[in-house]
Amino acid sequence: MTQRALVLVDGEHYAPVVRDALAALPYEVVGALLVGGTEKLRGGEDYGVPLVESLDAVEVDLVVDLSDEPVLGPRERFLWASRALALGLSYAGADFRFDPPPLHPVGTSSVAVIGLGKRIGKTAVAGHVARVLARDRRIVVVAMGRGGPAEPELVERPPTLEELVELSRSGRHAASDHLEAAALAGVPAVGCRRAGGGLAGAPFESNVLEGALLAAQLDPELLVFDGSGAAIPPVDTDARILVMNGRHDPRAGLNAYRVLVSDLVVDTGGADRESIRSISGIPVVSAVLRLRPAEPLAGRRTAVFTTGPAPTDDLDAEVVHVSRNLAQRDALREELERIDAEVYLVELKAAAVDVVAEAALARGAEVVLAANDVVSDELDERVRELAKDAVRA
Repeated sequence: MTQRALVLVDGEHYAPVVRDALAALPYEVVGALLVGGTEKLRGGEDYGVPLVESLDAVEVDLVVDLSDEPVLGPRERFLWASRALALGLSYAGADFRFDPPPLHPVGTSSVAVIGLGKRIGKTAVAGHVARVLARDRRIVVVAMGRGGPAEPELVERPPTLEELVELSRSGRHAASDHLEAAALAGVPAVGCRRAGGGLAGAPFESNVLEGALLAAQLDPELLVFDGSGAAIPPVDTDARILVMNGRHDPRAGLNAYRVLVSDLVVDTGGADRESIRSISGIPVVSAVLRLRPAEPLAGRRTAVFTTGPAPTDDLDAEVVHVSRNLAQRDALREELERIDAEVYLVELKAAAVDVVAEAALARGAEVVLAANDVVSDELDERVRELAKDAVRA
């Protein structure tokens, strides 16, 4: 069956040139959208198909880009591609093609928390969302990570430090996001893995669908999917929350696609809100991250290990060292040789167990896990509204 196409054209091409190109396309071209340029426009151009004003003006299967520099450069083309993908349309040009990431239905109401990259507080936000919703709903987190288990794994209660160390010694990644969710958000969590990530966030391979089926066995009212880096869980969730900060440009590459398919942006510090507004009218809320020890520190000499910039000033401890090197094992090991502390306060990420916890235990020090609490004046109410809409859907 011949695909129906909408074509992007520009005023730097003469209309007869465009008409000949349209005739050569292996598609049924049903419309053209003029994206700019005036040099070759004389007025009254006839492209052989109707001109339309937007990508969704006609029903098509894909968008074909017949434009070129200087009207559309790479940055502008990625924005058009993002718009097309968000509408479920493929986007193709002379030497490129993007297809919408496959999003599979799940039989349970669901919310996904996604991001534009690592170390921006995405998992902290996912845990916060789960805690907020678990106050009056049955919630299960489905977490996707590069270090997740080969088969989806259900963790129904918070794992102990001893269990995490045993897991690490068996060769497993003992700081996977589902373990963090179970340990620090206090909700059941399913761990999944993924390999690779496309420009629009599709994982090359994952077992997330199997993980969703496992989570459904607990009969939850709502699933909270936790994305991985810039990869998006390949499920058709009822709502998405996008986490970003100033480290990533929302207009770079296909980041705009992630904005367009989300319902809320959580800015954990310095996000480019003007660029976000230029892409979508999506609401943006501010949030800050604060370390919360799982147990009282009681003024003891404490070394803190994190992957991010969460402040340590308000900790009930004598902080003798702060490391941001949890994700850099060589630097972390060098630091640990110089540390003298009673307590090792550590986020459950990266090398938290196999390096930091092992070093602390070898020295007879106590290990306390740290959550990243999300502090925001607006987020909780927004989350509850999204959950209500998801359940109604």
